[in-house]
Amino acid sequence: MKHLFIIAFIFSLSAPAQIEEKTITKNTLEPKLKNITWISGTWRGEAFGGITEEIWSEPLGGSMMATFKLINDDKVTFYEIEIIREIENSLVLQLKHFSSDLKGWETKDETIDFPLKEITPNKVVFEGMSFEKVSNKEMNVYVDIEENGKVETVKFNYKKNHNYPKVVLKK
Repeated sequence: MKHLFIIAFIFSLSAPAQIEEKTITKNTLEPKLKNITWISGTWRGEAFGGITEEIWSEPLGGSMMATFKLINDDKVTFYEIEIIREIENSLVLQLKHFSSDLKGWETKDETIDFPLKEITPNKVVFEGMSFEKVSNKEMNVYVDIEENGKVETVKFNYKKNHNYPKVVLKK
């Protein structure tokens, strides 16, 4: 009888921790592309004194891909190619930068990698970059940018709209 009491007492001590752990993680989703399809689409916003645009594909072939560009004074400042892919039961975001003439910033085989930390119904968090669903037509992207040994988190607010007005190029 004494052993049963000790086992019951130990279980009663561990039970609240188990319940608390489930509460903390119950909104966490599996690291699968199907759980972040809300990122797909054409998104525009403003940052770095210009217009930003990201175009994300639907998941296909175990990955999602995107292009990014920053436009200042009606000229492309730089581009990015980004992918999110499923690797070893997780996700990783990888990207490469290109100047306006498509010359790469990183070396040929180098990518900037952002391992997954967490997915919830409205957020996907990678180390150094996260996506937050504000609504079906709005998202925020937060990017940690290191300069001179300091890290600054830059917020990109994007609107999703397929009916953008046509861009008129200045001559």
